[in-house]
Order: sequence, then structure tokens, then C-alpha cells
Amino acid sequence: MSTGIVVVLYHPDIVHINNLIKMFDESVWQLVLVDNTPHSCNALIEGNVEYLHFPENVGIARAQNLGLKTLFDKHVDYAFLLDQDSQFTSEIASTLLMQFKELRDVEPIAAIGPSIHCQFSNSVEEGALQKGKYHSSNIKEVHQIIASGMLVSKEAFQAVGEKEERLFIDGVDHEWCWRAKSKGMKVFKSLTACMPHKQGDSRVTIMGVTFKQGSPIRLYYQFRNILTLVKRGYVPFYWKCRHVLAIPLRYLVNRYCFEQGKLRGYYMRKGLADGVCKKVGQISDVKEIKRVK
Repeated sequence: MSTGIVVVLYHPDIVHINNLIKMFDESVWQLVLVDNTPHSCNALIEGNVEYLHFPENVGIARAQNLGLKTLFDKHVDYAFLLDQDSQFTSEIASTLLMQFKELRDVEPIAAIGPSIHCQFSNSVEEGALQKGKYHSSNIKEVHQIIASGMLVSKEAFQAVGEKEERLFIDGVDHEWCWRAKSKGMKVFKSLTACMPHKQGDSRVTIMGVTFKQGSPIRLYYQFRNILTLVKRGYVPFYWKCRHVLAIPLRYLVNRYCFEQGKLRGYYMRKGLADGVCKKVGQISDVKEIKRVK
């Protein structure tokens, strides 16, 4: 059995990527870099890796699919998905791989991921509403995990299907986990493999409530994909309630409390409008967006 790693890039920190590559023995781990950056950085990459370049930006879901299929077509049995800034180590990978194989013998497992140590709060993240249930002292069964650090097998990927490319970016990892559970498969989080990770660019606390602050354009995909996913029966009810009810508050905070509020407002309104109109894929109207800036 062989194991691979897919890293999706977009204007990456080359030093970090090269350090990540050096951490994994190429005789044991096969690495695929999928780059959505307009200009190739292949000449700066050190090590024996496969580099796939898509200057038009095919989105996170298609990039993950292409990376996974590249590995699985080479008869790789297991593959990790990583973000370009993932603080991932061979120790974390080995622990997750061992736990996946142990679970595979007793459970219909779709994926396993590490616990996430939030670098903003300096604590291990727990779900606000769904904390999961213990499978053992070292593993929890959960509704979903993020893509960074996610381990899937070729068998599970074939059973669940590809990541949904129409979502383009936000909600891709959660949707795949929920779809897997709708097919009778399970998703797990390791309590012994823990990975430092940042979600968003920063955290902002307003009247005692902490909000993630990311780039303005991500709000388009977040708001649009909430309306896209809320209509699906296999999406958890608690997620639908939480995210739909939070739309007015998130709009007000992003529009009037964060920098670039006018642009954020545009993206959120467009995301909601396109969600209602069932538009999918990459955002359009780039010229209009430039005028709003």
C-alpha cells in the first residue's frame, strides 16, 4: 500500500512548501501540488513532486479532485488533502494513517482528520453545537472535518464520489462529509493527532461575539453556498439553522464593522442573489466588482 499527499496552492509561500516537501520521504509518500496561481512557480519547487498548474483557477474542489485522481491512478491507496499553509508533519500523517486502517476493519469509514489547534485562540477547536461522540479514547465520530489534513482512501473516494466542483470553494469539505454519511459511511476526528491551523485571516470580537475575518470575495461563496446547500436533505438541520439565521448578523458585521465594508457588502448581496438564482461555479461580473472597489 502507498500513500500520497495533495497540496492545493494559490500564491503560496514557497519556503513553507519546500519545507513541507522535505518532511516527507519520497520513497514512502507521493506528493502532488495543484497550483491555481496565474503564474507557475514550478521552477522554485524543490524535490520530486508532480506539479499541476491551472492559471485560470479551477477552484478548490476541482483542484482536490485532480490531485486525488492523479494519485489514485498511480495505484496509491490513501491520500491526504492539505492547504498550502498547513502545519502538517509526517508524525501527524502516520498517526492518522494508522487510525484509518484500524477503523477500516470495523467501520465504513469515509475520512479521518486531525484535531485542529486554532492559532488565533491558542486552543483545540470543538464544534459549537456538534461536538461529536467518542468512538474510543483517541477518536471521535463527527459530522464533518475540514479538508486540511483530511485522509481519504481510494475506496472511499470512489464510493462517495468527487468533491462538488460547482461549489468552487467554501463548503466543499463539509458537503463531501455529509454526502458520505448519507451513504452510510462515517467521518472521524483524531484526538491524538493535532494540527495547528488558521481559518480566516484574523478574528474580530464585537460585543462579546468572535467573528472570523477572511478576504471579501470569500463572502460571496459562503453566502451563495449556504443557500445552495440548505435545500439538500442530507445537510444537517443544525447547520442549516445556524448559518441561515446568522446571515443578517454576519452581513451587518462585515458591512459596517470590518474594513472594505462596501466591497464586502457587494459580495454578500451578490452571493445571496446568485444563491437564489441557483448559480454555481466561479463568480462572474469581475468588471462590476472592480468598480465597487
